[in-house]
Amino acid sequence: MTASNRLLFPCSLFTTLAVILMVPKTVISQTSTKSCPTPALERFVRHRVTSGETLEKIAQKYNLESATIIRMNRSLTNQEVSVGQEILIPPYNGVIVELSPTQSLKQVAAQYKIRADVLFEINGCLKNPSIVFVPQLGKSVNPPAKQSNTTSPQQPVIPERVAGYPLPSPTQVIYPFGWQMNQATKEVFFHSGVDLSAAIGTNVQAVDSGTVLFAGKQASYGNLVVIYHESGLQSRYAHLGSINVAVGQSVKTGDLLGKVGSSGTPSISEPHLHFEIRSSSDLGWVAKNPKSYLQQ
Repeated sequence: MTASNRLLFPCSLFTTLAVILMVPKTVISQTSTKSCPTPALERFVRHRVTSGETLEKIAQKYNLESATIIRMNRSLTNQEVSVGQEILIPPYNGVIVELSPTQSLKQVAAQYKIRADVLFEINGCLKNPSIVFVPQLGKSVNPPAKQSNTTSPQQPVIPERVAGYPLPSPTQVIYPFGWQMNQATKEVFFHSGVDLSAAIGTNVQAVDSGTVLFAGKQASYGNLVVIYHESGLQSRYAHLGSINVAVGQSVKTGDLLGKVGSSGTPSISEPHLHFEIRSSSDLGWVAKNPKSYLQQ
């Protein structure tokens, strides 16, 4: 533990229960983004201990380490539970960290060796959080299921490239993937895709075959199309002027999805297509650098 931030253990000034109940009112409700997943601190559940349950059994039930549950519950310092006792269960193994006023989410990510964009989304895309949940990636009590001779559709091999390009021809990346500074507000934010230069009305095409998961308006994305690909990737096409597909529709590489537009809240004023590639993980759909997947 350093001077810049502190872990909220049972011995801290506030009980973890108080912190969990406090966060949605003081932080999350003010700064979370509608297009992001529910913050991890809002996904805690309460478990009432029943006869025959032990701390170890409860941890196994939720696929957690006993130490994680102990950290979240001040009453479990003796590592014992009693019938009728109510304890807090987090969504993942991890710790709750309180940030100092001068500390950034990116610094916390570096300290705990986790991707900054993953930490950002796990905490509901909060702009200036004072308390965050830091998941401990790769820690799972239950061993992975034995692999069969056939490939499971839920665990596909993720390809290094997609088959096509989201526009009729390759174009310039005018706003890159990763941490950027908003030129108007001077705020640092995470740009989860790339902005590809394209004139308003340009055809937007599927980069690979798949199924349309979403087609409609979605907060700052504006008109958005999301496609799930059998390879295990997800592609997103945002700020569209019009949409030409519907949820559940099957598409092939190069199929028309819609037209380039300026709906939602684009990061820049120049006409462009906001394009994302995401990969499935235990923590949800994690943003990847699309430039690495696109055929140039």
